[in-house]
Amino acid sequence: MNPRPAGVSAEPVDDYRDSIEQLLRPLAARTVETVAVASALGRQLAEDVRSPIDLPVFRNSAMDGYAVRAESVLVAPVTLPLAGVVAAGAAGRTPLPRGAAMKVMTGAPVPPGADCVVPVEDASVGDGTVTIERGRSAGEFVREPGTDVRTGDLLVRAGARLAPRHVAALAAVGLSAVAVFRAVRGAVITTGDELVAAGKPLRPGQIYNSNGIALAAALAANGVEVVSVAHSTDDPARFRALLSAATEHADVVFTSGGVSKGDFEVVKDVLEPMGGRFGSVAMQPGGPQGLTVVDGVPVLSFPGNPVSTMVSFEVFARPILRHLAGLPTVDTYELPLVGAVPRSPEGKRQFLRGKLIRGHPGEPPAQGQPRAVEVASGPGSHLVAAMAQADVLIDVPAEVTALPAGALVRVWLL
Repeated sequence: MNPRPAGVSAEPVDDYRDSIEQLLRPLAARTVETVAVASALGRQLAEDVRSPIDLPVFRNSAMDGYAVRAESVLVAPVTLPLAGVVAAGAAGRTPLPRGAAMKVMTGAPVPPGADCVVPVEDASVGDGTVTIERGRSAGEFVREPGTDVRTGDLLVRAGARLAPRHVAALAAVGLSAVAVFRAVRGAVITTGDELVAAGKPLRPGQIYNSNGIALAAALAANGVEVVSVAHSTDDPARFRALLSAATEHADVVFTSGGVSKGDFEVVKDVLEPMGGRFGSVAMQPGGPQGLTVVDGVPVLSFPGNPVSTMVSFEVFARPILRHLAGLPTVDTYELPLVGAVPRSPEGKRQFLRGKLIRGHPGEPPAQGQPRAVEVASGPGSHLVAAMAQADVLIDVPAEVTALPAGALVRVWLL
């Protein structure tokens, strides 16, 4: 955020976001660690994983039924002698005599000589015999080795964020551990003498501290390992101590409060002499912003009003953090606006809290694509409870000063 001469407008939102992304993008080169597959859910894979074995490993039955030669059941019904039973886990090395059948369980080896399986539903058992009511062709209900994946085939690509389906595939080929990137580690420091932890009684002039919990939740939801959440009074020494502790363990630090133009702006007072860049971004809410590097660790300083803090995170930090974590990008839509926006500040990009409308009047809410959006609350940066009713941000461009009902607007999913 470069200083701007008097009379020059505040920094555009996109320019400031670019500065943050340039600062955080090097975190993609994180160290690699090996973790157990059983503990790898949600981690980002550091290298391609190729299958060490064929899947299936051996010919096995896809059904509970009877292994036969297809030539023996060309004409059905036909009664065949039962030559044995093959359970799942059996070695399955006993060959099938010509003109006979063997009972097999799902997943059990298909005996040598058999080339198809007749499901139990198509057979009836007699005294040492089985009557096949319907013939089958060679290959039916037989799983051949390597039909799922072959030795050396790519199983999961590097960069994938491991979901349960990936973990299942890794375990199925016998892998007990994988190489993953260490998650980005984030720390949170809230500031302000007026803030009190939830559960404590409020004295006059005090409010509950929502920003610490909210920022930690936002980080965790976007692939960041939260290593600490702390609160500082407006005492510079206290803030310096907490910041020093945070930068020892975190890859990026988020602060809230203390960045504006009033008295007792502890974050700005401490970080500006350390090379921090503080100023205004052309947006509402969230105009005052700060960006500093302390001991090699980026420090993103957001304003203290709860909505300003959360909107700042959504606009500036969430996209790059999701990229680093291997998460999909945030969905955006262009939707018609229900109701008008009578006023938007000229020269500032406004992020209104909105609610998606699905379905049509008189119909139950639809689960498909939204059809419109409405403003969910006023523009005030203190309306944190009202923000809970929103599921999108409505992005009003800086040059737009009002919007009529029905206007197309861009929305970001929260």
